[in-house]
Amino acid sequence: MSDEERTLRRRHLIFYLEVFDVESGDLVGHVVDITTKGVKLVSREPLETGKDFKLRMALPEGYFTQKELEFEAKSLWCTNDVNPDFFDTGFEFSDTIDSQAADVILTLIEDLGFNQ
Repeated sequence: MSDEERTLRRRHLIFYLEVFDVESGDLVGHVVDITTKGVKLVSREPLETGKDFKLRMALPEGYFTQKELEFEAKSLWCTNDVNPDFFDTGFEFSDTIDSQAADVILTLIEDLGFNQ
């Protein structure tokens, strides 16, 4: 995605949230930044692109009634991180994301995010 295509400003979070694959329970990566349309994760291994994932994000304590958020997202791209030992992957949230999940994501962005 080019800078011209990006319409939403990415927000970094004050927490380094873990994201797991729901089916395997494996750690997929950690949230680097988030928008209402998607999320960028950093991981030790490259992730397959063009794949639909069912993910579970651990939420910070004291901010939400639930401990985690489940959502579906598609991996759009994967590239080396600034640190060559890691990989960045961009995910787009599924259209089926429910209103409760959307509210949690918005709260993460508005209350726990900061600009670069």
